[in-house]
Amino acid sequence: MQDTPSSTLRRRRTQLVRQMPVLETLLRGSLVERYKRCGKPGCKCAHTPGHGPKYYLSVSFSGRRPQMDYVPQAHYVDVTKRLANYHRVREIIEAICEINRELLRRREAF
Repeated sequence: MQDTPSSTLRRRRTQLVRQMPVLETLLRGSLVERYKRCGKPGCKCAHTPGHGPKYYLSVSFSGRRPQMDYVPQAHYVDVTKRLANYHRVREIIEAICEINRELLRRREAF
């Protein structure tokens, strides 16, 4: 990045900001896939992984146990998109911070 002109870095930073997903579309956490056995005698789940898959959103908090929320099948696609948006925002923020750090090293205006 040190060989890149500062004007190019600023343009790249502006492009990254434009790529940011809308903040209302973010969701932090991860999806957990589970299969459950119902316990009914003769049910197919006794000889398979179980009924499912069923999805749960797992969100960790510092100093606490992860929270699990059931994700209905109808919301699965939306939840996966929102999780991907969150990860994309984190990537963009890291790239912007890297650009800002390089501009600081050069003692140039941010």
